[in-house]
Amino acid sequence: MNSIKGSGNSGPEKVALGERWGNPDFHLSTWQAGSGPAVVFIHGFPDLALGWQQQIDAIAEAGFHAIAPDMRGYGGSSCPQDIEAYSIDELTGDLVALLDVLGIEKAVFVGHDWGGFVAWAMPVLHPERVAGIAAACTPYMPFPTVATHLEAVGGDAERQYVAWFQEPGVAEAYMDQHVEDIVSKVMRTSVPLEELFAAAFADGQLNMNPFKNIDSTPALGQTLLNQEEFEQYVSAFSHTGYRGGINWYRNIDGNALAHPDVGVAPISQPCLMLTAELDPFLRPEFTAGMQEKCSDLEIHLIRDAAHWVQQEQPEVFNDHLVSWLQRRFTS
Repeated sequence: MNSIKGSGNSGPEKVALGERWGNPDFHLSTWQAGSGPAVVFIHGFPDLALGWQQQIDAIAEAGFHAIAPDMRGYGGSSCPQDIEAYSIDELTGDLVALLDVLGIEKAVFVGHDWGGFVAWAMPVLHPERVAGIAAACTPYMPFPTVATHLEAVGGDAERQYVAWFQEPGVAEAYMDQHVEDIVSKVMRTSVPLEELFAAAFADGQLNMNPFKNIDSTPALGQTLLNQEEFEQYVSAFSHTGYRGGINWYRNIDGNALAHPDVGVAPISQPCLMLTAELDPFLRPEFTAGMQEKCSDLEIHLIRDAAHWVQQEQPEVFNDHLVSWLQRRFTS
């Protein structure tokens, strides 16, 4: 993967984290650019560090040390098989270990989608390593349980992707055979919510599982990826499969039980919340009540953008992020 436009970057580095986990081979494939206060980008599902390529240069040129790893289970990073290897303790622990190896005391963590949940968990589980938090789409809230997702579709697990993911071996057996279709149909621009809802109710019942029967999933909006980027996503997931990323979802209920304070405990570090007007899953209104939990919070709505807001509206996204970083973390 060489299309991240790093400032002087020659490519990702395999950063060994084996000292923390007792596995000399464990590593995160990590892009770095620039110097200054550290900003760590955390991607979600089904994404890669490549998803932040529109941010890396902008942040580095603004005077910061941009760091974007393929998270565990993805891309060029280690991909353990065990479900338990993907709990929030392990995911946040990887970021602590990454800072340790790079000699960084504190960082600003920027998360999107599942990466947003990891970013918000950092000031609760590792407050001494967090200078600030920025999130794209994902608000500060408790982990949504599998039961909550099932309730939305009347208990039919096949119609809700988080619920469908829970049975080990099922979702990945299908998805690993349809990588090109998944990349093509998931990584797309926004469309009016009415169009999305019409597609979700196409057979008269709510379907919130775009990954199952992907060949019949409509290709709404326009592709976000050029041919080179498309090929890199396809190559990455063809190599790793989807099991690692899906295992993050298989720990949701366990995370909620182990850390009920995540999403509830007050956060004192500076926080930036960037919502996307047309995100059908992580709605802007989900940020209601965050002001009571985050004492230093700035919120901006990015219009005419959906779930992949940082790729769909990179200039607007970067303007908000750079402005906040420069105001809050430079002298």
